[in-house]
Amino acid sequence: MRARSYLFTLYMEYLYPENRAWVGDLIRWMELLGFSEPAVRAAVSRSVKRGWIIPEKEGRKAFYRLSPRVAWQVERVRERLYGYGAPWDGRWRILIYAVPETKRTVRDRFRNELILLGFGTPAPGVWVSPNASLEAARDLVGFYGLQNYVELFQAERFSNTPALKLIEKAFNLEAAQARYRAFLAQKQGQPQNAEEAFVRLTHMIHQARKNLFLDPGLPPELTPPGFLGARAKEQFLQLYHQLSKKAKPLFSSGVVAAD
Repeated sequence: MRARSYLFTLYMEYLYPENRAWVGDLIRWMELLGFSEPAVRAAVSRSVKRGWIIPEKEGRKAFYRLSPRVAWQVERVRERLYGYGAPWDGRWRILIYAVPETKRTVRDRFRNELILLGFGTPAPGVWVSPNASLEAARDLVGFYGLQNYVELFQAERFSNTPALKLIEKAFNLEAAQARYRAFLAQKQGQPQNAEEAFVRLTHMIHQARKNLFLDPGLPPELTPPGFLGARAKEQFLQLYHQLSKKAKPLFSSGVVAAD
């Protein structure tokens, strides 16, 4: 487990939308997840150096706020993680780019965030999604200053056979299916206390967040036969609400998770 990755999960789930935490709370919550205080402080320090979180002082207390950039990422992840059931508009979002080698580092970061938004790549320089936010994609292009290298547009639905082949090439649904199968096979007993509920909830959300890099959240029309994405999402949301209520006493703000 990586401490910095779990810090992002804590901010995304338990500190939204304030995006600010006292370091003592971060240490307490991360220790419940199995991280030592030195490991948490090191992760916080590295996150500050990278510009992911911003230190703030309030008397003798040290607080850390998400940077506007990471707060934007949190918003996008939450939209995908908790959004469910919206009908497909039948359109494909298509992004094509030709970024020069002189901008290789920027291009690689841009690619990683396209995946975060729900885009997949069936061919070099081509990215597609049936349901990603075009507004978020435009924001991303603007943030990286790639307006002169990127074309972003929509296309009407393809017939089923080409669409399924495109999905197969663009997304790693085999890996997603394996994760969903393992999740659905887990035995779900009742947590004994708020701490246990918090740990189970956080690990579940953390794993679900990773699944976003494999599955764009396919609409039913584009789902391969036997794909477990919708069933796994239903179980995730059901457990999410159950565990959130049980974990709530841990948080003095009274806010544990989204309604």
